[in-house]
Amino acid sequence: MRSLGLERYRRVVVLTGAGISVASGLPTFRGPGGLWERPGATIVNASTMQSDPGRVRSLFDEMRALALRAEPNAAHRALARAEESLAARGSTLTLLTQNVDGLHQRAGSQNVVELHGSLFRVRCSNPACSTEPVLLAASHSGVASACSSCGATMRPDIVLFDEPMAAKPEWDAKRSLRECDLFVAVGTSGTVSPASNFVRSAAYAGARTILVNLEPMSPAHPDFHEQILGRAEDVLPRLLESA
Repeated sequence: MRSLGLERYRRVVVLTGAGISVASGLPTFRGPGGLWERPGATIVNASTMQSDPGRVRSLFDEMRALALRAEPNAAHRALARAEESLAARGSTLTLLTQNVDGLHQRAGSQNVVELHGSLFRVRCSNPACSTEPVLLAASHSGVASACSSCGATMRPDIVLFDEPMAAKPEWDAKRSLRECDLFVAVGTSGTVSPASNFVRSAAYAGARTILVNLEPMSPAHPDFHEQILGRAEDVLPRLLESA
C-alpha cells in the first residue's frame, strides 16, 4: 500500500468511527461483540434518558471505565503525526470523530471535533438551562449530581439516538468539509446522519474521498472514490506516512 502523499493536500478532513478504537480494546456498537448486540441490551435514546436515566448513566459509566483503561493505538497515533506534519507545512487536518472515548486527544490530536460528545463531560438535562458542560475528573465514577444553576439532573454529554447533534460541532464539521481537498472515513458504517452526508459534501467540494474499513460498504456509496479494506491500525500508519 502506497502513502497518500499528504504533502499534496492543504485541507484534510478525517472522519472516524468506533472501528478505529477496536484495537484499543473498545467494543463497537453493532456487529459481533457490539454493545447493542449483547443479550438483553437495548439501544438508549432520548426517551430512555427521560424514563430510565439511571440505566443511561450506568451504561456510560461502564463505557467511561473501559475508555480509561484503553490506550491509543497505531491508528490514533498515525492521525496525530499526520496533523503535526501538515501543520508544519501550513496545512490542516481536521478530525471529525463519532467516538466519545477521548483516545484521539490522548494520542496527541489537537484539531478534534467530537460529533457525538464525550464520556468525560456531563451537562444539565434541562434544555432551557444555559450551564456549560462540566469536565469529569478521571476518577469520577458516576453522574448523579444536580445542576448548580437550575437543580435538574446532570446527564452524560453524549448525543443519544433520536437526539440532534449539538450546533457547534455540526457547524465546525460543515465548515471544514466546504474547504477540504482530501476526505478519509475510517472505521465507520457511514450510515448515521448527519455524518452519512459528509462524504457527499466533501465530494461536492472537489475532494478526493477514501473509505478505510474492514468490509466494503454495501451498497457502495457513489461519492467514495476509493475503498481500502483492512484494520485501521494497519492501514493508517502506511497510508498517512510522510513522503
